Amino acid sequence: MQDLTMDAIARELHVSRSSVSRLLSFARATGLVEIQIKSPLDQISRVQNDLRDRYGVAPHIVPVPDHASEVDRLERVALSAARILGSFFDSNMTMGVAWGSTMSAVSRHLVSKTTHNAQIVQLNGAANTRTTGIVYASEILQRFGNAYGAFVQHFPVPAFFDDPATKEAFWRERSTRRVLEIQGRMDVALFGIGSPYADVPSHVYTTGYLDDTDFQSLRDASVVGDVATIFLRADGSHDGIPLNARATGPDFATLRQVARRVCVSSGISKLDAVRGALAAGLITDLVIDEGTARALVE
Repeated sequence: MQDLTMDAIARELHVSRSSVSRLLSFARATGLVEIQIKSPLDQISRVQNDLRDRYGVAPHIVPVPDHASEVDRLERVALSAARILGSFFDSNMTMGVAWGSTMSAVSRHLVSKTTHNAQIVQLNGAANTRTTGIVYASEILQRFGNAYGAFVQHFPVPAFFDDPATKEAFWRERSTRRVLEIQGRMDVALFGIGSPYADVPSHVYTTGYLDDTDFQSLRDASVVGDVATIFLRADGSHDGIPLNARATGPDFATLRQVARRVCVSSGISKLDAVRGALAAGLITDLVIDEGTARALVE
């Protein structure tokens, strides 16, 4: 803040220049120092304004070269989302997290922030016929808990029940209702957009959660993607989709009651699914790459 060079700081602190460099890196990694770039180019600002006006969301657009791979695009968007997230979450707050490929990437880049009496709650079950899903989902959630010093509340149910009646019975259990009540008190909901057509495969579509009959059912219902394993169409509707009766993610009415709903998405292949989530009114803050953001308003 005083415009001192690293050499000048090193002399003042009586340490080496390399020590100053390490201290600055530590300060940025722990959130003590934040770097913001105000680009002289106004293209992103125009797209941000267009997104805000058209969809009523707060857009956070991440510049990514058009030639970047989809994996690199995801990592850049996830990194930006992780840096932004700390400003949305604080002590005495509850944040719901929907597991998936995007949230896994975000969790790897979180900046530590000390909070008190805060908690992270899992939004959708993770078990399927091949695995309990505990290792995968809990690793993601624990990274959030460790970054913010928050208590982690797991949701030990399948991603999809075999029978809607089984879900209804389970939802009457006190142990399940306790987690559902925590979800109902969320201050922040954090989720990606799943899509069966994504270039970077969404976890729920590639790891044994759905069989051929399920995929055919999604095609018949014109599904373009999902939010926390609740499927939707391009117009934002989700009624009449059979799998939703068996899914364990929060229903859209519950999600819309959350004050801040942060969606992180990258890649043009998820464009229809993002449009569907916006049409459904599920998003208040959208972290997205520049190319997909432009496509949303064109």
